[in-house]
Amino acid sequence: METIETVAALAALAQDNRLDVFRLLVKAGPDGMSAGEIAETLGLAPNTLTFHFDRLRVAGLVTVRRDGRSMIYAAHYDTMNALLGYLTENCCRGRADLCVPAVSRKPASRTARRKEQVI
Repeated sequence: METIETVAALAALAQDNRLDVFRLLVKAGPDGMSAGEIAETLGLAPNTLTFHFDRLRVAGLVTVRRDGRSMIYAAHYDTMNALLGYLTENCCRGRADLCVPAVSRKPASRTARRKEQVI
C-alpha cells in the first residue's frame, strides 16, 4: 500500500460514524449488509449514511453491489489487510512477530499514559 492510499484510508476512518460502519461491515463478513440494515443497526439517517459510504468507497475500504432495489455494502478486506500491513511493517524494527505480545496486552489507561509522558 502506498502512503497516499494509507492517508486516504485513515482519513476515511477518522470519523466516528464511518469507523462504526466499517467495523460493522467487517463483522458482517464478505456477504455485507444492505444500506437500510446498516442505517437501522447504527441508528443513522440514510441520507447521512450515503455520504459516509462514499468516503469509505473512495478510500477503497468498502465495495458496493446492487441486489434488486437494495445496495449491499461489504468491507474490502484486501485494503484493510494492506492498511494493517503498512502500519505494522516497521513494527519492532521490521520484526512484526515481536509485536504480537504487545497487541495482546491491555492498553494503558489515559491517566497512565499521561504519567508516562511526564516522566
